[in-house]
Amino acid sequence: MDEIGVVKSTNGILAIVSVERKSACEQCTAGCRITDAGAELEAINRANAIRGQKVRVALEPYSYLRGSIVVYGLPALALILGAVMGKEFFSSFFSSLDPDIVSAIFGFGAFILAFILVKIWSVRIAKETAYKPVIEEILKE
Repeated sequence: MDEIGVVKSTNGILAIVSVERKSACEQCTAGCRITDAGAELEAINRANAIRGQKVRVALEPYSYLRGSIVVYGLPALALILGAVMGKEFFSSFFSSLDPDIVSAIFGFGAFILAFILVKIWSVRIAKETAYKPVIEEILKE
């Protein structure tokens, strides 16, 4: 996934790059900061770009795919497994309740727990440079 943007600032090996905001930005897991002018992302400054230069930023497909699977797949899987476990196993412990209600409680409980785990994961992964976008090249005007 490549984006074209302008370097707003640099700090050591990292740079803040402003890119055009697209419809996919709402679902993206790259950790961009959405602004009125577009989206700003923190990228590894491999090309040694300076403020004001137009650059091509690449996000490794593996990182994008892994993030998407974790952010969307884990909560969906937790919802399904929680509902099945609630109905098949835990409904016998709560015999006074309808099994469908127990299923819903356990399903949504697992769903919320999965979102909390995804948030913890995303905070930890944001600190790792292996999953950050990379400035691949400086473009001519």
